[in-house]
Amino acid sequence: MPAQHLAGKTAIVTGAGRGIGRGIAELMGQLGANVIVADFGGSVEGTGVSSGPADEVVEAIRAAGGTASANYADVSDHKQAEALIKQALDEYGGLDILVNVAGILRERMIFNMSEQEWDDVIRVHLKGTYNTSHFASIHWRTERKGGYRLISFSSGAAFGSAGQPNYAAAKAGLIGFAKSCANALGRYGVTSNAILPGAATRMTDRGLRNQLATREGDPESDRVEGTSRDPANVAPMVSWLCSDDAAHVTGRAFGVRGFEVVLYHDYVPERQIFWNAKWPIDKLFEVAPTSIFAGLEGPSGDRPAGATNA
Repeated sequence: MPAQHLAGKTAIVTGAGRGIGRGIAELMGQLGANVIVADFGGSVEGTGVSSGPADEVVEAIRAAGGTASANYADVSDHKQAEALIKQALDEYGGLDILVNVAGILRERMIFNMSEQEWDDVIRVHLKGTYNTSHFASIHWRTERKGGYRLISFSSGAAFGSAGQPNYAAAKAGLIGFAKSCANALGRYGVTSNAILPGAATRMTDRGLRNQLATREGDPESDRVEGTSRDPANVAPMVSWLCSDDAAHVTGRAFGVRGFEVVLYHDYVPERQIFWNAKWPIDKLFEVAPTSIFAGLEGPSGDRPAGATNA
């Protein structure tokens, strides 16, 4: 058994019934935390409800000697999210760690995506993370004991995943959300960071690379235990960020995939051009292609016919 790095702490992990969230919840239980396993037990699309996934993880944590309880909230519902935070306060007397993993997928190209498909993904990822973090932050601001940890789950899709404009927008938004919370809540002893994970899960089983195997009943996520694609690989870094050792790390975004951890650099200016007043339009057309836009490549994928570099 590992050392009790999270002993005495209470953690909520949303989306903890399966995949990455489950790995985090189970490791935190091993590290001594009281864990609330929050999962409504639905499909990847966000349909259906089942207590089974959360209950199974709770039993696994308890069987390993840990302390855990289940919650079946839909975190995108404001009142249910409030009740989730209240459960931690009522059962364990406080809340030290909130890890927001819960999410759904509704893939579609932007020209085919319905309003409902857009709204549902934004609601679960962005509003769901806001809901739980809102009520947690009220408690943290009131108590002001420090040592609080907020983790928001982003994705590499934030860099522009095709066919997932809703998911990409939500995940990019969560990086900004994490940084905003870091700036706002630091005075109350809260650190806030974002994780961009890489692993085989029910979500990645739906990707083009895995669709055939999934349809044939052999999804990748069922055969990655112990490999670089195992969702459990994400848990150690998340747990470290939630420990006392990480009190100085906040407002950051980390890629956690396979057996590596990546610290992403913040957005920084790459090039600049100046004029001594409002840019004369003809001058901008003259200068921009050979300065700020020089050598830029288009996005990956097929390019429109006739497209050329500046």
